[in-house]
Amino acid sequence: MKTYSLKASDINKLWHVVDAEGVVLGRLAAVLSTRLRGKHKPEYTPNLDCGDNIIVINAEKVRLTGNKFHDKIFYWHTGHPGGIKERTMRQLIEGKNPETVVINAVKRMISKGPLGRQQMSNLFVYAGPNHPHGAQKPEVLDVAGMNPKNKRI
Repeated sequence: MKTYSLKASDINKLWHVVDAEGVVLGRLAAVLSTRLRGKHKPEYTPNLDCGDNIIVINAEKVRLTGNKFHDKIFYWHTGHPGGIKERTMRQLIEGKNPETVVINAVKRMISKGPLGRQQMSNLFVYAGPNHPHGAQKPEVLDVAGMNPKNKRI
């Protein structure tokens, strides 16, 4: 028996829309990274971008478990003396670009390198309920209904 390897011409990409309202961030990112890589398909090939296109709406309404909303702190340094900066998860979600929280969570679960960057280009995240991809006729992917632990109220 020979192992089947998918060719670039045989790739079939679907479009999915995910509503992130009330969904736990880490569980959402795990499902999205699997779909972006294509590991949910039987014809998965590790060296090709065979994953689907994902649209995430309501990214500003994503949930975190425990006290991470208030206590989780992200640090960075400006490069100048005394230039340590910090921002809490609450400031990120309530700030100007709340979709970066979802993008970074998924990005950190995708492999690093050229293929990972190509797969990340198939992720579209929007803070509100509207998106401009109606012409692609995306199917609804219910992440909250996959497991009762995925949704927090």
